[in-house]
Amino acid sequence: MNVAPKFPLTVYYDASCPLCRSEMETLKARDAGNALCLVDCSAPAFNDAPCAAEGVTRPMMMARIHARDAGGRWLSGVDVFVVVYRAAGFATLARIYEIRLLRPLFDRHVAHGRDRRYP
Repeated sequence: MNVAPKFPLTVYYDASCPLCRSEMETLKARDAGNALCLVDCSAPAFNDAPCAAEGVTRPMMMARIHARDAGGRWLSGVDVFVVVYRAAGFATLARIYEIRLLRPLFDRHVAHGRDRRYP
């Protein structure tokens, strides 16, 4: 990721996944600057029409974490974790996720187990 995101960052995540929900709640609890806005894309009432108009659908969000920064730029997968970990004060963890040689490994493990069709 070459361009710094503009905050707040809206993070679309699968709260029906206990691990995903727990991690996002932990990160939000450490978000002292309110840089993160969490949106549960698994909720029945979630309307993906505005996002889908920009090319990001609910099935894509359910398959892999997505975020949209305040400037309208979309991030997905490992790039989201780099930004949210840094925003929550986990700078060392963010730097580890930025290591290019490890990205293929991280990319494989970030995709949600239900659907890995989306890059």
